[in-house]
Amino acid sequence: MKSNRRIWQGLALVFALSFAALLWMGREIWLAAPPIPQQVQTASGKPLFSGEQIDMGQRVWLASGGQQLGTVWGHGSYVAPDWSADWLHREAVALRELLAQTVAGKPFAQLDADQQAVVSKRLVSEMRYNGFNADRNVIVVSDLRAQAIASVASHYLALYGADPSLNGLREQYAMNANLLPNEADRQALTAFFFWSAWSTAADRPGEALHSYTNNWPHEPLVNNTPTTANGLWSVASIILLLAGIAAMVWFHAARGDHDESPRTPDKDPLFSLKPTPSMLATRKYFVVVIGLFLVQIGMGAVTAHFAVEGSGFFGIPLAEVLPFVVSRTIHTQFGVLWIATAWLATGLFIAPLLAGYEPKYQKLGVDVLFWALIFIVVGSTATGWLGTLQRRGVEFAFWVGNQGLEFTSMGRVWQLLLFVGLLFWLLLMGRALIPAIRKAQEGRGLIAMVFLSASCIGLFYASSLAWGQHSHYSMIEYWRWWLVHLWVEGFFEVFATAVIALIFARLGLIKMESANRAIVLETIVFLGGGILGTLHHLYFTGASTGVIAVGAVFSAFEVVPLSLIGLEGWQTYRRSKAAPWVAAWRWPILCFVSVGVWNTVGAGLLGFAINPPISLYYVQGLNMTAAHGHAALFGVYGMLGIGLMLFCLRSLSARAAWSDRLVGAAFWLLNIGLAMMVFMSVLPSGIYQAWASVSEGLWYARSPEIIHSGLMHAFVWARVPGDVVFALGALCLAWFAIRLLLVPRPIEPAVSPLPNRA
Repeated sequence: MKSNRRIWQGLALVFALSFAALLWMGREIWLAAPPIPQQVQTASGKPLFSGEQIDMGQRVWLASGGQQLGTVWGHGSYVAPDWSADWLHREAVALRELLAQTVAGKPFAQLDADQQAVVSKRLVSEMRYNGFNADRNVIVVSDLRAQAIASVASHYLALYGADPSLNGLREQYAMNANLLPNEADRQALTAFFFWSAWSTAADRPGEALHSYTNNWPHEPLVNNTPTTANGLWSVASIILLLAGIAAMVWFHAARGDHDESPRTPDKDPLFSLKPTPSMLATRKYFVVVIGLFLVQIGMGAVTAHFAVEGSGFFGIPLAEVLPFVVSRTIHTQFGVLWIATAWLATGLFIAPLLAGYEPKYQKLGVDVLFWALIFIVVGSTATGWLGTLQRRGVEFAFWVGNQGLEFTSMGRVWQLLLFVGLLFWLLLMGRALIPAIRKAQEGRGLIAMVFLSASCIGLFYASSLAWGQHSHYSMIEYWRWWLVHLWVEGFFEVFATAVIALIFARLGLIKMESANRAIVLETIVFLGGGILGTLHHLYFTGASTGVIAVGAVFSAFEVVPLSLIGLEGWQTYRRSKAAPWVAAWRWPILCFVSVGVWNTVGAGLLGFAINPPISLYYVQGLNMTAAHGHAALFGVYGMLGIGLMLFCLRSLSARAAWSDRLVGAAFWLLNIGLAMMVFMSVLPSGIYQAWASVSEGLWYARSPEIIHSGLMHAFVWARVPGDVVFALGALCLAWFAIRLLLVPRPIEPAVSPLPNRA
């Protein structure tokens, strides 16, 4: 008991210290973020942009698509350019030509080597000059640079307007014409793009050759190359990763107390399970899971095709009713929603199972929550879609439309409603789990972990409410990654892992005591790296060098536990052979095995391929990130959701309707299709872009010359076989689930709790 108490105290200490450090680093980001001046003006005093325009331009960009149409500082989608890198390169080229005319009266290309060297040196000096006067709160640029800024601004004014000469470029960017009909909005947008690019090259006060974004993006014209800290902390992260893996292997081997599996029961403990009304009410949640999953796949196919055809779908002008912004928003948003729905439904299913009774009005609560979630999903999708098509503006976009932020795009009203829904879900969970914790003799730790992780799921969604319309972009990114990294990648995984361990323990496949200790230790290791590992997303978002240091170290530790996850998967697979009756649970168990494989491959290998600062410096905003994202999001969290759904459906449905053939086909097609998609298409295209980024700069890797090159189009088409295989797997899963759900299971008067297994 003392040992278990110490482990829980260790978890509390890791949790408290990690979040204290993360909040402190958030303060550092707030202090180090590039300043938004009251005015940008020329040396002669001519105003160019106001601070109000920069703020409005950020809101306009987010309302017009934001991170669903290109990126700023590397975060967003990958067909359109990174606007900060694109502006930086265009301004540098324009200013270089003006300097060449000033120096020699000729275009830069016609200058001799010495003259080019002189011009290039002056260009670096001009572009890296900070120009921010804190006392006056203004940014001052030279009159010559102001001419280059005006030239670049005219390009974006035309691009976001209806200039027919740029229709071809819009097609390549998957943009609709006249995206911003209001000229004042377009003027504000250029102010924001200028400021975002200025931040990437302007030296921090007192720090030569070190910009606000730590010299990101790579742009040789202005001497934007990796900082010294970037390289040193990258080396440190690799050393710490190797040391961490060695320590974990040593600890695993030295323990010498690998618990033998308990004697497996002769019969399936769940064979005679009697689901309660609230447990049966979760069946409709899984119908929604399947529906959202299928829509997500369809939107993914449309979004991928836009990378080739721009505004059409095999000749159909689809972008007129379904723009790229909308299809990608639905694809990313539904990916989170169907996984979350599967896990929420699993929580509602197991709560009475663990308590051994049905709390009063529990079914009513489950039904109310279901229809509330339907309202939120349908409402947020419809208003976001209509707001984009009708160009409703910044107020509508922020409050009820599409906020333009990846994975958290729904309007603020819908976020508030979803937060209330999650708190209601937590209430439903607590009504059953808290009494179960109080009376449990064995498994109390696991049940407590399920409830604590559920509490974090409900409460930490509040981070989506932490930014406002006028928040600094650096802070929006800080809080957004609280949601995407900690909520989706953190607490949901802890919740699912605790549920799986509890299921295995109660089925008698692992010992309860060892499961209690293991899940707390795993959570300590996982959150010990994962909480502060959030910072690896923020290296280049206006943060200080300290963010690079802490993010590099802890993102390495984040990967350490994944080094042995394959062994855990193998042990899970062996449990599926423990007794003949376990075959009934083969496919849910194999889903958990595949989670281990994809954790190692998608989250581990592909994740660490981009996590070190020196790597992310060159590949942020490229398809290397998408390869990691697809393999980790579906391979880990998606397969977890499917495995949990299959476990629930096995208990909620008539066993005669279960088809191993269908679910087996779904399992293999989904996993094989995902592997084909990642390794035949997305990853190779990311490597090709990385070469372009290293050799020429990020602007080039995201330019039409690369994105729409013959090789990149070949990689896009190479994705089709994997997509087809994956889609067939999804259809098999959908048909399998529909067959189960169409055969009703009678409501029993009481629930049979899972037996305790020592």
